[in-house]
Amino acid sequence: MRKPWVVGVLAGLLLLGACGDPSSGSESAPPPVPSAPKASSTTHQRPAATPEAETDTEAEPNTGAGTGTKAPAQHARPTVLYLGDSLAMENQKVLGGLMRDELKARYTSAPYSGTTLCDYLEGTGEDSLVPSKDKAAALVRTLRPDFVVLQFWGNAWDYTPCMDGIAYDTARDKYFARYTADARRLTDQIAGAAGGDRPKVVWVLQGPDPMTPDRVRRVNAIYERQAAASGDMLADAGKAVSPASARYTWSQYLPCTAYEREHSAYCTQPSSGRTALHIDDDYLHFCLVPTTSTPKPCPVRSPGILRITRAITRAVAAQPD
Repeated sequence: MRKPWVVGVLAGLLLLGACGDPSSGSESAPPPVPSAPKASSTTHQRPAATPEAETDTEAEPNTGAGTGTKAPAQHARPTVLYLGDSLAMENQKVLGGLMRDELKARYTSAPYSGTTLCDYLEGTGEDSLVPSKDKAAALVRTLRPDFVVLQFWGNAWDYTPCMDGIAYDTARDKYFARYTADARRLTDQIAGAAGGDRPKVVWVLQGPDPMTPDRVRRVNAIYERQAAASGDMLADAGKAVSPASARYTWSQYLPCTAYEREHSAYCTQPSSGRTALHIDDDYLHFCLVPTTSTPKPCPVRSPGILRITRAITRAVAAQPD
């Protein structure tokens, strides 16, 4: 089922595959950065359902990666719902651990790889990669969350029926208009499902894309405008995986943070003081092992995932009532 992406057409496909099982059990540092980013090998498939959507009782290991913040008193034990594409798929276990450890949160995740905003809209039916039970509004009615965290990189490919074939490389104005409209619709459906006790929607801003840097910037601007219009919030996780002086410049390696230097598993090249965010053949995902055909959370410690999930956790923890 696996089909390698061709760099020349990647911008048109814009598919994020699922982070899967490691090809080996080691956590050695990735090889040196390539001279040019390579395309990711991903799988064109309907993603498997996510177990975390079913229950919140599964114990997760303590990452030892605290945010240094505590939940606000008015959200002493917030309920958090996490939805998104393959970035959310690979992040979900680490984010769940942080949310529980730092915020004592009731946490549920239901990501599906390769998805767009429209996949989580009710009314899309079979034209969606997300089943009816895991639509955003359906989960909001069941879980009554305080926060709904949405992480979407900006997928648009023909295998996602709800996008009606609209892609960035062939119809940019339609692509951005569609994301704008779907962000508004998804916000409205979440609010409608909650009734009078509306959750805060947390729009996760994305990190740099070396192939289409302006696309990610404009997708993030859509999320920023929607959050401002509806009184919701942002988590700039993308900033945490960008160079300090260049928010939209892609880099495979960044200087180790103080936390990463203190915890050697997260500083992959201590001799040079830098850590890997991506493996050589996948510049989109942050899991430091190759993706596989079965969507799963990332199975190894990965600095980029920890940076992203800490940024999301801090944003939720800092939100007043």
